[in-house]
Amino acid sequence: MRRGAALTAAALAGAMALTGCSGSGSKSGAGEAELSVSSPYMPQPVSADMAAGFLTITNEGGAEDTLTSVTSDVAGQVTMHSTTGGAMAEKSSFSIPAHGRLVFTSGGNHLMFEELKRAPKQGQTVAVRLTFAKSGPLTVEMPVKSATYNPSTGH
Repeated sequence: MRRGAALTAAALAGAMALTGCSGSGSKSGAGEAELSVSSPYMPQPVSADMAAGFLTITNEGGAEDTLTSVTSDVAGQVTMHSTTGGAMAEKSSFSIPAHGRLVFTSGGNHLMFEELKRAPKQGQTVAVRLTFAKSGPLTVEMPVKSATYNPSTGH
């Protein structure tokens, strides 16, 4: 009886280990995006009704995904913009390549928080929800930095 219980326990442990492996294997499978967000920040707005936001989305998975929308409870709407040659253009989506990054930075791609419902102040955080074509949504806490904050200088 003891031997049977030990075998059952060993079989159950083995099955659980395999289940854990298959679960993590499917997450990082070659056919799926694996998204994470780093370096989010919002400079304290100098305008009463508009603010900018910046972050980096990294895709460590083997498939491309697309950022399709951004929302925040602090703004009536959040729009996505690209900047090429000094010209800003609103975009409905941004591709995130497999094993690549999508960078939103000052002077480049960026988020615009429009119709602000409150004025975010330095030291606060703003919740931002990122929605993707294939992956589940990600919610990010974006710290509000000084109006002159530039991550390359750290101010």
